[in-house]
Amino acid sequence: MAHLRVAIPSVGEGGLDGQRSGHFGHCDVFTCVEAIDGQIVSVTTIQNQEHMQGGCMVPVNLLAEHQVNALIVGGIGMRPLMGFKQVGIDVYHDAERVDIRPVLEDLLAGKLSIISDDQVCGGGGT
Repeated sequence: MAHLRVAIPSVGEGGLDGQRSGHFGHCDVFTCVEAIDGQIVSVTTIQNQEHMQGGCMVPVNLLAEHQVNALIVGGIGMRPLMGFKQVGIDVYHDAERVDIRPVLEDLLAGKLSIISDDQVCGGGGT
């Protein structure tokens, strides 16, 4: 039985009908979706935390504490990506769409791929 806890960086209130944040580390909330065998069983949000102390590892640790095992981003820097790999969270990439629901549905249908190193953002934008 495939059990996923997917986090999606979101703007405003988040939720399935919300929109994704372009900058994963600076999103307002993470929309967190629990799915079993491709069926959504619950949707919650996790408030993002300021990351002056701890830098880009703050959201990594926050999502790990919430037992997230997959993340969908439009972009991410190499340091947080390495952090997610260390804690066992798979990072999937979709840079095209801003609506959360269709991107999540693509993940559940197996249409998204894990981010590759050449899709990583450079510099200070996490």
